[in-house]
Amino acid sequence: MNVKTRYEIEFPLNSSPQLLYQYISTPSGLSEWFADNVNSRGEIFTFIWNDSEEKARLTSKKTGEKVKFRWLDENNNDTDVFFELRILEDEITKDVSLMVVDHADEDEIDEAKQLWENQISDLKHVIGSV
Repeated sequence: MNVKTRYEIEFPLNSSPQLLYQYISTPSGLSEWFADNVNSRGEIFTFIWNDSEEKARLTSKKTGEKVKFRWLDENNNDTDVFFELRILEDEITKDVSLMVVDHADEDEIDEAKQLWENQISDLKHVIGSV
């Protein structure tokens, strides 16, 4: 199996942690910026882009702080690859940012980061943080 490289990227957002959490933790919130459509059955989320469909298990969440999804294979078994969205709030300035932890092939990290930048740009537009 192909070993993916972990990377992190942080995006400053003009939003409250509570509002932001709704957009990273619910199917309706995620479908507004992350995928064309998102459905969930319990902890299994189905992400739909055009004609492509990927499933992930919500493996952990902490209200107002973070969510972590682990991608599933075609047999609905957990893979080694996950992505995590963490809301960071500076205690002094109250500035809010979203930390993305994801995995990609070594030669595709720049492309993967660019994809996240596009997705987060959509998120900023949806929450009025432009």
